[in-house]
Amino acid sequence: MQYKNGKEVLPPSLLKEMQKYIQGELVYIPKAKNKRAGWGEVNGSRQVIKKRNDTIYELYKEGKSLEELESMYNLSVDSIRKIVYKSRCVKNDAKQNM
Repeated sequence: MQYKNGKEVLPPSLLKEMQKYIQGELVYIPKAKNKRAGWGEVNGSRQVIKKRNDTIYELYKEGKSLEELESMYNLSVDSIRKIVYKSRCVKNDAKQNM
């Protein structure tokens, strides 16, 4: 998030109206709903986690135990189990839609 001076970005009439409510303070103006990016879309976190989860699922299918995957990825067994279950459901849905 970057600081902007109201004098530089707002029309004078709007700046004057805002000064009736707040002066010399910082104001956060959120993006419009349709302009907001989803979690992890901008910085690539979503793709990194998807790739990690796909790898975990493939290793599980190849015979790695939940405990081995827990140790490899520093995640709890419950987290690994959820990743495997969700990946299995997604893969099965993809196969059924073909």
